Amino acid sequence: MSTNVGNLVVRHNDAEQRFETMVGENLAVAEYRRAGDRIIFTHTEVPEALEGHGIGHKLAHAALEYARAQQLRVVPRCRFIAGYIRSRPEYKPLVADESGKHHGAE
Repeated sequence: MSTNVGNLVVRHNDAEQRFETMVGENLAVAEYRRAGDRIIFTHTEVPEALEGHGIGHKLAHAALEYARAQQLRVVPRCRFIAGYIRSRPEYKPLVADESGKHHGAE
């Protein structure tokens, strides 16, 4: 399946606490839960048929830009989101631990 990631629209589904995009009949998601001023990313899932096309990166980017715009502290429990942050220094200042303590400035 050919996927043009640039044309994908990531939607913030507040009711389901996730960022999502549809590719054909396939739903890809980055799930989270809120705890005060923290957004805890718990799971990212891209259907196997769509892996390797940058869809997870598009979800992570949208989710982290939302967190930045809302001035939320990010707790990356999801390994995919954590890896995305490690490879992009611009998001490290958003990171906090479970208690809300910032780790990004370290």
